[in-house]
Amino acid sequence: MIAATEQDRALGMEYYISEVPGCGGVIRSSPEDFGVEEVYEEQSYEGGRYLVLDVEKTNWDTHHLIREMSRCLRISQKRFSFAGTKDKRARTRQRISIANLDEAELDRITLPDLKIRVLGRTNRALGLGDLQGNRFRIAIRDLACPDPAGFFSRITEEIQSFGGVPNYFGVQRFGDIRPVTHKVGEALVRGLIEEAVFIYLAMPFPAETDRTRNAREQLWESRDIPAALKSFPEYLHYELAMLNYLVEHPGDYAGSFGVLAATLRRLFVHAYQSYLFNRILSRRLAAGLPLDRAVEGDVVCFTRGQMADTSRLQAATQENLAAVNRLAERGRAFVTLPLIGYETTLAQGLQGEIERELLGEQGVEQEGFRAIGDLGSRGARRTALLRISPQIKIEENPHDSRVTREDENGSAVGATFIPKSAELEFFLPKGSYATVLLREYTRSVTVIKE
Repeated sequence: MIAATEQDRALGMEYYISEVPGCGGVIRSSPEDFGVEEVYEEQSYEGGRYLVLDVEKTNWDTHHLIREMSRCLRISQKRFSFAGTKDKRARTRQRISIANLDEAELDRITLPDLKIRVLGRTNRALGLGDLQGNRFRIAIRDLACPDPAGFFSRITEEIQSFGGVPNYFGVQRFGDIRPVTHKVGEALVRGLIEEAVFIYLAMPFPAETDRTRNAREQLWESRDIPAALKSFPEYLHYELAMLNYLVEHPGDYAGSFGVLAATLRRLFVHAYQSYLFNRILSRRLAAGLPLDRAVEGDVVCFTRGQMADTSRLQAATQENLAAVNRLAERGRAFVTLPLIGYETTLAQGLQGEIERELLGEQGVEQEGFRAIGDLGSRGARRTALLRISPQIKIEENPHDSRVTREDENGSAVGATFIPKSAELEFFLPKGSYATVLLREYTRSVTVIKE
């Protein structure tokens, strides 16, 4: 186990479990290099008020797609529901349900890089509980290590020996280009509503475009909302909606969150929970506590079917610890860690000490997670370990050329280096992030955003 990069540590992901150096590389060099497909149990849609769609899209994030679909259909975004959000720079396939829509109305949707197939109708909107997980096919281009096959093989062996990888929340949870979502959530939990608004609207980050960063910097320094409404780029739809509200309702910072879609505004406190989870998980690793088996005081969950079910919880005690760990060895019990909320019951024993110590250092009370309106969270639990077995194929990039040096006589000398790619295929349960696996192989990776 070695220390992670500064960027990862800032999001609570403090360690890699593999001690083999990574291979670097480039991900998302094209949307086709990052394929994601939702996985469901067999379901029949035999009638009801919700039209269920299978949507295949390229270079669309879910929120933006729904906004554009609602515009084409001239209906409210509130009539849409889905089981999970998907990244923009990717080729993704997911299900979406729309309330009270006739199938014929879909002809109004003429958006690029989008295929829609009607699955049927149902009496219940799609939700997270419908999803089993996601199947990934990801290419990492331009690997920087001299023997990718050997490196990937050794890292895979270490992952298998560990039992999987730490089930961190990946960078997408916080924002790829602008990791600010958890900072907004922290301000909300502390009751600093005005600060939360300005963090969301105005905190600048280096990776943004000059135009966006300059507009945010001006607002961050001036707090002049009417001026920001005139200077913010037209593509910052959510920020402009909040600014418009604040111009019409000066000082109503709590109300300004109401203009955002419910799925988006709930992300803030959830992202702060995710940050705390990552920190707790890192401290468990630093303390030398296992992820694949319980110690006394842990809270474990059990499987339903083939999946971990965090609604079926039990405390690990001196009396039942051996039985719990026999189930863990068979993949039927999992150690869980808390997503802190106002109803969360913390662990006992050494794990409980870690959780209470971190909350004390943060100076956060659990009651603060009630936040405002529907922005709060009662809490939940999440497995500490992500069991995963990727299928990996190493291949030469067809467009690459050999790199050689010549001596004074014109003869080729030195090593010949041919950049290679790795293609990984694997399944993840819902709520887990592909990037927490990729980071073990790459360590330092270039992510192409646009």
